[in-house]
Amino acid sequence: MDDEALDLSRLQPVLPSPLQPAEDERFAQHGVTLLLKRDDLIHPDLPGNKWRKLALNLRAAAGRTVLTFGGAYSNHLRATAAAGRLLGFPTVGVVRGDELAHRPLNPSLARCAADGMRLHFVDRATYRLKTAPEVLEGLLSLFGECLVIPEGGSNALAAQGCTELGRELLGGTGTVAVACGTGGTLAGLAAGLGPRQHALGIPVLRGGFLGEAVRTLQREAFGAPAGRWSLDERFHFGGYARTTPELHAFADDFEDRHGLPVERLYVAKLLYGLTVLAGEGAFAPGSTVTAVVTGRPWDDRGPGHAPSDSR
Repeated sequence: MDDEALDLSRLQPVLPSPLQPAEDERFAQHGVTLLLKRDDLIHPDLPGNKWRKLALNLRAAAGRTVLTFGGAYSNHLRATAAAGRLLGFPTVGVVRGDELAHRPLNPSLARCAADGMRLHFVDRATYRLKTAPEVLEGLLSLFGECLVIPEGGSNALAAQGCTELGRELLGGTGTVAVACGTGGTLAGLAAGLGPRQHALGIPVLRGGFLGEAVRTLQREAFGAPAGRWSLDERFHFGGYARTTPELHAFADDFEDRHGLPVERLYVAKLLYGLTVLAGEGAFAPGSTVTAVVTGRPWDDRGPGHAPSDSR
């Protein structure tokens, strides 16, 4: 790959991403201003935290094959495949579930394949061991020299890339909230914010493991803890890729109020959690809270409304 192809600016990302007010009486009645950080508008094929997490990794790849991991509806796989198509480098997607190898590709995986990604299906037991040296060695023996990016794209380079999100919000808001899957966005966001600002993570998975994951990422990325952050683990709605009628009703209502297409597995849980917290008095009167819109709904036509396995 030539030097020009490594210049991600030629993809014309919208940076900094727009910051929009959201007039909402559920916040206003408590004296709280809600802002929406529209990272979903950064790039049509690499929206939101996918752009921020991939940018430094792609530069590090320098044209080598990028190998990464995801489920059958993974936003991360789609974004990596799209980057490969746009920048002209090979991609490999290791997909959870070897039973999928014998079925027609779903729309998400079909999009990956159309963008040139080589799909490699593994059984679920092997997938759980995807970070084990013997599993990685086996993959590299199949596909040759690759830059390996973990599931969800969260590694030290991803966290470093997400610091720019915090820097774009310096001084303008007290709390910046983001939905969390693997922790990379929160780790970098907190590091980029100012000393009087606070990053709030809303995990979309159960298990209580995310705090240690964020601390580990910060050690790897910055050498030490960075910034002020916390987690509120009450709003996962049953776990990863789980939703409820209540959550869908909330998201539909938010879309009607604000004209924002609300992705259900991450963004809806974030916005619901912030609404509950505002009602509980968690934010001081006169304060400003910013919700980071990390992605948008997607279906087989591109951006849309189908549920997605979006790590």
